[in-house]
Amino acid sequence: MTIKTFDAFSKLSFNNINRLTNFLYTYSGDFRDTRRAIKKSILYATKEISGLGGYVFVIEKNNEIIGAIVINKTGMNEYIPENILVYIAVKAEERGKGVGECLLKHAKRYCKGDIAIHINAKNPAIKLFEKQGFEKRNIEMRLTR
Repeated sequence: MTIKTFDAFSKLSFNNINRLTNFLYTYSGDFRDTRRAIKKSILYATKEISGLGGYVFVIEKNNEIIGAIVINKTGMNEYIPENILVYIAVKAEERGKGVGECLLKHAKRYCKGDIAIHINAKNPAIKLFEKQGFEKRNIEMRLTR
């Protein structure tokens, strides 16, 4: 599988940003954020902001997205992981075929430093992350206003 990598130096076009936003929104299911939030993370990942920014990794099949990851750099190594995996989604028909695993392996090779993910405790993708070496470590508590 070929993975396309986008960052501050290999920009996504406006159409591809919208296409990717819609893909992530559609295939994140019950665990999705708003389209606006997803788009903000993509825009952050593809901008160079004093060493921040991040990465977008996309797998396509017949010019159609079948899997994608958005990773944002935190700029906070040593006390917070350097990278946070914000979104990952695989097209429903492609699940169980190694697309998510391929994306995660690529992200682990490409990103420097630690990678964190916040994941819903009921998300069945937890097994995929554990298989790739992610460990349950902290409990997130959030004051939402």
